[in-house]
Amino acid sequence: MNISHSLWIWVGTFLTFCIFSFLYKDNPLYKFAEHLFVGVSVGYSIAISYHNVLYPDLIVPLFKHGQLLYIVPLLFGLCYFARFFPQVSWLIRLPMGFVLGFGSGAAIPATLQASVIKQIQGAILTPNIFQRIDLFAWALISFIGLICVVIYFFFSKERTKSTRLAAEGGIIFLMVGFGASFGYTVMARISLLIGRFQFLLRDWLGIIR
Repeated sequence: MNISHSLWIWVGTFLTFCIFSFLYKDNPLYKFAEHLFVGVSVGYSIAISYHNVLYPDLIVPLFKHGQLLYIVPLLFGLCYFARFFPQVSWLIRLPMGFVLGFGSGAAIPATLQASVIKQIQGAILTPNIFQRIDLFAWALISFIGLICVVIYFFFSKERTKSTRLAAEGGIIFLMVGFGASFGYTVMARISLLIGRFQFLLRDWLGIIR
């Protein structure tokens, strides 16, 4: 055993045990580490956003180069602070609506292209696809799953017997997708836990290398 003499290693160890203390019960040490993490994360994000986005993309063009068109995003940004004033709190709907509309319009085609069309295209264009039953089956399942899920979320028309059956199939595909996502999330959290144990046993106690 070769215990570390670094102050920051001891600080990291203390905060790690503060978080692990929640396994016993909620306590002041856990709240301290939780609030410290949130505060540091928010402060770091604000600093990064200012230096990488706000200053070069808004302050410099507007106040140094005199490009008055940038007043529009400035006003949209200020509308977020209207949430603190009940009389004009409705102004926050303007930037939120713009961000959600633009984000959805940009994200949906990109996600559909990258996650659905490219996957099916890659499977279909594989040489000897029809000789590879497994590849053809996965491409067919992906396509059927896409159609069933789209039908499940289509509420503008009364469902017939066939569309009701497809919608029920869409539920199955959704549950499989959510289950896979949850399993991936659990794996990621286990990976973080292993990293913390490696930190304690290697960097702090020096038991492993």
